[in-house]
Amino acid sequence: MIGGQWRSRLLTFSDTPGLRPTPVRIRETLFNWLQHDIIGSCCLDLFAGSGALGIEALSRGARKVIQIEKDAGACQSLRANKVQLAAQELEIIEMDVQQYLQREHGVFDLVFLDPPFGQGLAEVTCQKLAAGAWLKDQAKIYIETERSWDLTDIPDNWQLLKDKQAGDVHYQLFQFQP
Repeated sequence: MIGGQWRSRLLTFSDTPGLRPTPVRIRETLFNWLQHDIIGSCCLDLFAGSGALGIEALSRGARKVIQIEKDAGACQSLRANKVQLAAQELEIIEMDVQQYLQREHGVFDLVFLDPPFGQGLAEVTCQKLAAGAWLKDQAKIYIETERSWDLTDIPDNWQLLKDKQAGDVHYQLFQFQP
């Protein structure tokens, strides 16, 4: 963790194929962007993987984080980190993100979307978030994709606030405008 109450704590995570924890430099940039939006927020961490984004949000004052991850090994690591940190405000759901977005309901201040690269999951997930009532007015949506990702499938009422690249990673911050 790079900031907040769990600063300098190390997370453990499974050696799951395709799992790419968001690099520290990118997380630092992201949470600088979000510094005024985190405290008291309710966050949805889709494709949670290592859990670094959601746990960093909790460390910095988020009220609640729900992490969605379908890989059993990754979920086991997420649960171990929850226990280690005594993170009562963290809920971990072992489920496919697309199934979760079809079945469940909730309204969030902040959504982290960091799907496996090269599978077209960012586009599909953005459309499902837009079609459902998942986002509070002015909610922020963070998307981390492969560098070549095309922004044409972003919902019209999502305003691009920030956009950067680092290595093979393209990351953006959007704001929902109802």
